[in-house]
Amino acid sequence: MVNDASPNTTDRRERPRQQADHATLGVANINPFGDLHTLQHLSARLARSLRGVFEPLLRREVRVFAEPLVVQRFADYRAERPDGLTAWLPLAMTTAGAPATGNMLAVLDGRFVMELLDLFFGGTGAVHELPVEFTPAAEAMIGRLGTMLAAPLRTAWEPLARIDFVPAHVEANPALIQGLESDDPVVVTRFGIGSGNAKPVFLDLVYPVAALKPHTPSLTGKVHAKTAAPDPAWRTGLTRAVMGVKFPVRSVLAEPMVSLNLLMDLKPGDVIPISFGAEVPVMVGGDRLGFGTVGTSNGKAAIKLNSITRELEDFQ
Repeated sequence: MVNDASPNTTDRRERPRQQADHATLGVANINPFGDLHTLQHLSARLARSLRGVFEPLLRREVRVFAEPLVVQRFADYRAERPDGLTAWLPLAMTTAGAPATGNMLAVLDGRFVMELLDLFFGGTGAVHELPVEFTPAAEAMIGRLGTMLAAPLRTAWEPLARIDFVPAHVEANPALIQGLESDDPVVVTRFGIGSGNAKPVFLDLVYPVAALKPHTPSLTGKVHAKTAAPDPAWRTGLTRAVMGVKFPVRSVLAEPMVSLNLLMDLKPGDVIPISFGAEVPVMVGGDRLGFGTVGTSNGKAAIKLNSITRELEDFQ
């Protein structure tokens, strides 16, 4: 079952992992993006939306969390992964009107894939023995999962860049992945998927540094950086829409007070006397705009504004 202890794996949070270090004199810096705060923030956004991907597949409520990012050589990442069947799913990173900048990888343990497959066909998710390689049904399940991951990935990246993620053919051997060499630096974003108090399973999204370099200005910018000026056409349209909002304008001529005894004796035809001064208040919503004089205009009752006691900006 998902989240059960596996005989071939251990909790990866207990493994020592190399952290993203700053450049050292005489040592090649594999991280050109600095502190990676922007990408970490993006991963946190993505973690919240991944629940919608895995809860329907697992048929239960889950929690998804993002672990700290790690920058390392692809060979080192491969070496730290446990032995056993693993799904390596490339997703091409493409932007509108431009060729793909490279492939990122979605990496899942084979046992987790087989659990999802068993649940998909109505089973309990129990996997007693892993196959040597993925069956065609398992490969189709991985491809389906890649398509489901593409939408939240695109949404999470949208504040930085409009990127589409297109899944390709899954590989069980990372050496067969095209365009990614052992010495290539990668950014590893790890997501834990847990339920209850059981140990979580993990999904790794691996970005080659070369695929991220076209987006360096966005990744190195601070989250709190000054936003760009709004589009003039958008601002004009918004102003017109706001100026078209309608407010109720009313005037209170009088508010007579009567006793409960008189109120109980009222019947059709009775007259309640009222009196009001030369000026009456003019109200906009629940606020007083000013004072005016009651009269007529073009044969209709009207109020002439004599004074304005509240600026119109106060109502915005």
